[in-house]
Amino acid sequence: MLLATTANNDQDLQQILDLQSINLKDQLSPITRKEQGFVTMRFNLDMLRALKNFAPSVVLKSDNHILAYAIVFLKEGIDHYPAMQPLIEQANRAVWDGELLSEKKYYIMGQVCVAEELRGTGAFDLLYQKHRELMSPTFDLVVTEIACSNTRSLRAHERVGFKKLLVHRDDIDEWQVVVWDWT
Repeated sequence: MLLATTANNDQDLQQILDLQSINLKDQLSPITRKEQGFVTMRFNLDMLRALKNFAPSVVLKSDNHILAYAIVFLKEGIDHYPAMQPLIEQANRAVWDGELLSEKKYYIMGQVCVAEELRGTGAFDLLYQKHRELMSPTFDLVVTEIACSNTRSLRAHERVGFKKLLVHRDDIDEWQVVVWDWT
């Protein structure tokens, strides 16, 4: 049985990093990246600890083992992960529903990953349902960016309810910035 909860201690954070490490883009073959998706950004334990102090990340557990995660990234945590700065700058200049996004209450989903054995089972949707349950009392929107080459992730985010905000390129990849509007 899967439990949707939050990462609350170093053991949880280490399990997130373990799952991340086997799904990093540079660790996977091109075929696996295309068929299964991938994660791009590398977090470390100190970063996850710092981000947890602002808001805990959402995880799916079975027998106390993390099988999926979705990192919550509040803008206040930028000092602990400056690589998010370009996304925040892009998002703040964008217009959503007739207003600058910077005028809306939003947070960033910093990375999502589902263990291979859970893919296609609804685990991805469960992660985001928990996000909404925990975060919608405070925020109206969740924003994330997805590598344009990660078609599996783009489709999954669209299925949950995310809509395209913009596309941009940086020195790593081309990204689609998407928004899930809870208003």
